[in-house]
Amino acid sequence: MKKLFLLIFLFTAKAAFSQGLDNFLSDTTLIHSSFSLYVADVETGQTVLDIYSEKSLVPASILKLITTAAAIELLGPDHVFNTAVGYTGTLNKAGMLKGDIIIKGGGDPVFASPRFPFYYGDFPYRWIDEIKRTGIRKVSGRVIVDDSYYDYNPVPSGWLWEDAGNYYGAGVYGASIYDNSYDIHFITSSAGTKPVITEIVPEDCSTSLENNLVADGNTDNGYIFSSPYGNNGWMTGTIPVNQEDFVLGASIQDPPMIFAKSIDVALRNDGVKIKGSPTTARIEKIRPINEYKTVAKYTSPFLSEIIDTLNHISVNLYAETLVKELDKHYKGKGTLQNGLKIINLYLDSLGIKGMYLADGSGLSRANAINAKGLTELLIHMKNNGRYFDYYLNSLPDAGKEGTLKNWFRDDVFAGNLKAKSGSMTRVRSYAGYFTSKSGRQMAFTFIANDFPSPSANIVAHYENILREIILYY
Repeated sequence: MKKLFLLIFLFTAKAAFSQGLDNFLSDTTLIHSSFSLYVADVETGQTVLDIYSEKSLVPASILKLITTAAAIELLGPDHVFNTAVGYTGTLNKAGMLKGDIIIKGGGDPVFASPRFPFYYGDFPYRWIDEIKRTGIRKVSGRVIVDDSYYDYNPVPSGWLWEDAGNYYGAGVYGASIYDNSYDIHFITSSAGTKPVITEIVPEDCSTSLENNLVADGNTDNGYIFSSPYGNNGWMTGTIPVNQEDFVLGASIQDPPMIFAKSIDVALRNDGVKIKGSPTTARIEKIRPINEYKTVAKYTSPFLSEIIDTLNHISVNLYAETLVKELDKHYKGKGTLQNGLKIINLYLDSLGIKGMYLADGSGLSRANAINAKGLTELLIHMKNNGRYFDYYLNSLPDAGKEGTLKNWFRDDVFAGNLKAKSGSMTRVRSYAGYFTSKSGRQMAFTFIANDFPSPSANIVAHYENILREIILYY
């Protein structure tokens, strides 16, 4: 297998200490696989390991390291998203509003997210209190969510149909809510039986999904097929047998409309009479609503906090939002295509080549990056990035947290290696930082595509190679 690789290995230790690399190169099960591996000294830039480092491959979620680097450098760690509530028209002394309740979306991807419970109060009840404090008791119009902050193309075209309906395939909208996802709870019985839905959380996200699931085995192979802005879909595949509470995560098909309905229902339940039905700017085909009386504004966590969660648990929605936010901030539009152009210009300014971005999260298989380019970006962030501490802290600690909780658990990695992982079918990748026993700070990127063996085998090779570099370089 060694003949298949262009190999540069500047290892200062004896050959006996490169057993992990030898085992990797001689693994005949990987003969049809593709790799792009690179390790370099952060301070000197010296190449430590180079295996097809300039070959562009599907990266999966380590692509988020590019998106978050560009976002924190170009937007700043204190960048925030704002959402406003207000009304149009006139309000008389009797509490009659001749106009509409307006929710002005500002692209906040974490609005009412269970991951950020302290930022939005007791939603939606705090909002209702704010609206009623104005004296509004009757509304001649309706609740309208202005979701025009970004474009109306929530899902990148390169995403698979089987991804878009699931929680990790939640799209980007001008007004988001609940991470644009909800949980479907099931109770399952013996193999071959139909799982029974017991609960939808949050309840107001319930939609019409045909249940074609079957209980079988002990692994989750259930998928939800639905499209943005639709109102139905179906569930198919298998979920584990004999479960008292098994959960599938689904993407909300129209988050702005769910937002509008949530406020509408809460107001009605609190005694406010509303004549019209809840709706959105997209549905009504109206221009952005800029003339309204503001009742309250709600500010998101700082971008640095969002990025910390984004990279720790690999939230695709947050990454895709940052791409659109870059375009909104610099060009005033909020599209994926223009946001990716800004990221590409950022990479070009650093001299980084061979990166082909189809989205900001890595979920698309149309993405292709190379290990050398990403490692060069990591080195740049360490040496010249204005906000490196935020960036570094957003990466999970090996063997302890986030997507690295169950990997790199050897003592040699403890308190040492911080990295972002990436995984999808036949793709396994890692990129991040570590320090060798001699005190040399390193940046690395490992990408593997199209391997037939279990991903654990690939990760074991990665661990062995990095362990030897840490111990002997």
